Amino acid sequence: MRCGFLGRMTPSLDYPLYARTLANGLRVQVNPDHAAPIVAVNLWYDVGSRDEEPGHTGFAHLFEHVMFQGSAHVASGEHLTLMQNAGGSVNATTWFDRTNYFETIPVGALDLALWLEADRLSSLADALTTENFENQRDVVKEEKRQRYDNQPYGDAIERIIALAFPQGHPYAHTTIGSMADLDASTVEDALAFFKRHYVPGVAVLTLVGDIEPDEAFAKAERYFGTIPAVARPLRPEAPPLPPIAGVPREVVTAKVPQDAVYAIWRLPARGTREFDSVDLALTVLGGGQTSRIYRALVRDGGLAETAGAAAMPLIGGTSFGYAFARALNGVDAARLEAAFVAAIELFLVDGPTEQEVARAKVQYEREWLGELASFDSRADLFGAFQTLLGDATLVNTRIADFAEITPSEVLAAAQKYLQPDQRAVLTYLKEADHG
Repeated sequence: MRCGFLGRMTPSLDYPLYARTLANGLRVQVNPDHAAPIVAVNLWYDVGSRDEEPGHTGFAHLFEHVMFQGSAHVASGEHLTLMQNAGGSVNATTWFDRTNYFETIPVGALDLALWLEADRLSSLADALTTENFENQRDVVKEEKRQRYDNQPYGDAIERIIALAFPQGHPYAHTTIGSMADLDASTVEDALAFFKRHYVPGVAVLTLVGDIEPDEAFAKAERYFGTIPAVARPLRPEAPPLPPIAGVPREVVTAKVPQDAVYAIWRLPARGTREFDSVDLALTVLGGGQTSRIYRALVRDGGLAETAGAAAMPLIGGTSFGYAFARALNGVDAARLEAAFVAAIELFLVDGPTEQEVARAKVQYEREWLGELASFDSRADLFGAFQTLLGDATLVNTRIADFAEITPSEVLAAAQKYLQPDQRAVLTYLKEADHG
């Protein structure tokens, strides 16, 4: 235990982690834990939507689906069936900076899980058909319609990042991609993307559970070691962007239940103390029902039905953050925006109290320990920190590092990055009231 903020003892974490890199560049890391006879298999690929080329958006996420459509020795859909029949759970996710695939299975199914992952990494290009590709492209297009296009505020993330990043920036489009790009994509485009980005040298394989390191490394070598090494694709440098200037705005009239306002800022890159400091500032401002913005607009002000703020960590030079509020009936968007800008301006003058920062840290600590308690999310964190930050052992020091940030650092980061004149604004107006 280390003495943390306000004298509170910060828990010391010491999850054992063993790492080895295969000759082809695949990084393998193992956290043995014999609490239950299961193993979490987590494979992170250092490829996300920021790696897509203009006119080919949505490919990283499309491959999250295509990777389950069969490989040289596995029929379409059989990966899921085999894992589920073995008592496992399977899923995959995509984001701006990564794509990851994961299974949690009984230890007796570990060889099968590793063989399946290795087979699709080594041979998906040999098995991908036009039919399978077009089928999954249609699935992704339907997902876009349901989750983004036809949900109230569903396109907020698309509009937020378009305000936060200049056109052509790697983060200026969503992971789902555009409908036009998906329509124009071909199986040949998909194969080119796969061959360029799905190579052993961009991958991190993490195993957490009932297995010893030597056995785990031997299995990784057996199933992945024969996959040829391929040069990692070059990624252009992404220097930090300057703050947003001129308060750019977008106003959307749509079928939404209430008017809503979002303020958006550019933030420093993930993995920096400045990002963690401004993340704490946004938690104090909008992280839950005790936060500044929620109290000012919802609980005390009676202006909004909900309000909050959050930081979105990204590694390519610049992250983004936002604050939002959704109005009560009879409250117009301009009044709502003025109220939460006033709450932010007051924060930038007075700064957070020690109690507010301590509460935000305890909230973060609780969530972090909860993630580490399960094999699957612990494997995911180890994979994330190795892939994105190059050091999985930071998982063990994360709480202690976070605890060292002082209220003065939180204020300084907020004053640097959250100034009202450095924001962009997205406003939704109810169609019924403003159509």
